[in-house]
Amino acid sequence: MSSSDIFFSEVTGTALLILLGGGVCAAVTFKRSKAFNAGWVAIAFGWGFGVLTGGYVAQISGAHLNPAVTLALAIEGTTPWGDVPIYWVSEMLGAMIGAVLVWLVYYGQFHADLKDPEMAERRGENPGPVHGVFFTSPEIRNTWQNVVTETIATFALVIAILNLGLTKGVGVSGTGVLIVALVVVGIGLSLGGPTGYAINPARDLGPRIVHALLPLPNKGGSGWAYSWIPVVAPLLGAALAAGLHQVAFA
Repeated sequence: MSSSDIFFSEVTGTALLILLGGGVCAAVTFKRSKAFNAGWVAIAFGWGFGVLTGGYVAQISGAHLNPAVTLALAIEGTTPWGDVPIYWVSEMLGAMIGAVLVWLVYYGQFHADLKDPEMAERRGENPGPVHGVFFTSPEIRNTWQNVVTETIATFALVIAILNLGLTKGVGVSGTGVLIVALVVVGIGLSLGGPTGYAINPARDLGPRIVHALLPLPNKGGSGWAYSWIPVVAPLLGAALAAGLHQVAFA
């Protein structure tokens, strides 16, 4: 597998992941969306379908779509350490492209919503950013709890991914991506409440950078004070999962 194979596969897959995941957040958030107020279950399944779509498209590269997964696979020995930088760059670029695509799809809604005083009041902000379409933020700002939540949620994701390899035939049958997508749905439903379950540094940081750069009206800040947690905690959770996998399952 060449560097170009990894690059184009991961860029495309991660862009689709963010397009569908960020897209469901936009669909549920915007007043002038047909899915307005559809709720958390819709968001959890939307992100799961994003993983499913991006994963199947990016199978040539192993469908990491997540720097935390890449780190775990490098620790576990499946991915060469020399390939880690190209994976990380590709995943970040793909996440940024996906966020731009969400903005293009919901362009009218972004501008109408951010100028709507009623929507600003509903969010308790004036005028209030629609930041949840792009990046995560905690319901309760408590650094240690937010770090622990993201670490545990990512641990659950990564240990499931690593242990798929212990079941013969999963890779050949192509059901591995489906299983991972369902795990993501489960994490969203069960563990997503406190922080919005980034569980993926690229998923959070890439769109956050795009939010900072886009010419959105009255968009507010990009939450940089919190931004390190959805990057560091998933990497920590992935490293812990890979370590446990090596000790207990390898």
